[in-house]
Amino acid sequence: MTPIKPILTPKQKALNINLDPLIYGTFAEIGAGQETVRHFFRAGGASQTIAKAMSAYDKEFSDAIYGKELKSRYVTQNRLRKMLRYEVELVEERLDRSLVPGRKYFSYANTVTTINYNKTSQGHGWVGIRFQTDEHKDYNEIVLHVKFKENDSTLQQETLGNIGVNLIYGAFRYYDNPRKLIDSLYDDIALDKIEIDMIDFCGPDFLYVDNRLMSLQLVKKGMTDAVIFNSEGINMLSADILYKQNIFAVRGSFRPVTLVNIDMFENGLQRFLQDNNINPEDTQVLFEITISNLRAAGYIDERDFLDRVDVLAKLGYNVMISNFSEYYRMVDYFSKYTKGKIGVAMGVNNLLDVFDEEFYENLPGGILEAFGKFFKKGMNVYLYPYKDTATRELLNSENLKVHPNLKELYKYFKHNKLIVDIKNFNPEYLEIYSRETLKKIANKDCSWEKELPSGVVELIKERGMFGYKN
Repeated sequence: MTPIKPILTPKQKALNINLDPLIYGTFAEIGAGQETVRHFFRAGGASQTIAKAMSAYDKEFSDAIYGKELKSRYVTQNRLRKMLRYEVELVEERLDRSLVPGRKYFSYANTVTTINYNKTSQGHGWVGIRFQTDEHKDYNEIVLHVKFKENDSTLQQETLGNIGVNLIYGAFRYYDNPRKLIDSLYDDIALDKIEIDMIDFCGPDFLYVDNRLMSLQLVKKGMTDAVIFNSEGINMLSADILYKQNIFAVRGSFRPVTLVNIDMFENGLQRFLQDNNINPEDTQVLFEITISNLRAAGYIDERDFLDRVDVLAKLGYNVMISNFSEYYRMVDYFSKYTKGKIGVAMGVNNLLDVFDEEFYENLPGGILEAFGKFFKKGMNVYLYPYKDTATRELLNSENLKVHPNLKELYKYFKHNKLIVDIKNFNPEYLEIYSRETLKKIANKDCSWEKELPSGVVELIKERGMFGYKN
């Protein structure tokens, strides 16, 4: 049995980097101080590692170095990448590589805001490194966004310093194993101290890295509750996507996405926009997949995950991956970013689950607490009907039967139009069931092709998705 190697402390990691004569670079930290670089100074042997350490704390001085930012926003990804690239270019410009053959340069930077005096804003920031793994290779970049959870600025600064050391050490020691690198970011840091809700790898050593899978790792390991990426597979910060937007979400396994899913989405969205008199330009649409859906087989099949996402991308949709097994948690998450309207499209069976008290046994306030978070002001459910396979009866909000204990509560939500039927549905699509469609694909029953949106069939055949074989 191979012994488990102990996790190195920040001091040990900093010393390890300091003692490597071929690693040399700069530190630029804005907003909270010199939390990361002090580990390297204190560890010893820093003279051969640190070219420069600076804190461009004053905005005017920072602008003079890195240029002005749009709307004077300094805690942004754009600012961080400017810092990283400017500092590397400066080192390349001022140093003669022939003096130390084999030396690899790097720039580490962060731009953050910690918890405010009144503790109404927890604080967040961007952290990143631009680095070489060989003097003759181009630079890689690793950029991540963090949200602080601690309620003391000093503690937040210490945590930020630790995560910075972990990032630098991971970049040089684990660049060939991004999953291990992500795991190592929390070395000597508890999950409840800081959240990483976005990470991006780019550069010659990460050409094989799919950042959507890296995003999945963040959710899978409890580092964040949800991640979002667009139809081009680019990781998006939730705050940038959802802030002050109206949000319309469709949850599903999308294995594969069928005409039912699209009919539910399109007609639900149309009703959502009409009912609330809002513009599509002010509305963010998300197709959401929960980790519990991905773990349907007891484990997460990453190829299957990418197949689902690729199909949704083919249709041009943004995708959110979350650990929200209950709907109320998803709505509560949206509410942290917006006071706009929120719409959730779902089928009859999903709504029955929402009204199942067993799902809320761990909540102190039970189902009433869950409903308080789910049926918030400005939130509506858009219900897609279901045709009972046995009775052929069409089920919707009018004839849906919930538990007797919740009957009056259900009537209240229905009466106040918090639950709205999608009426412009295509009756022919009610005969489509995704599980049956999946079986047809595997069994070479060509009728599945009529059950999927245009363009998706060709992608499935081309890539051999969902068990398809020629």
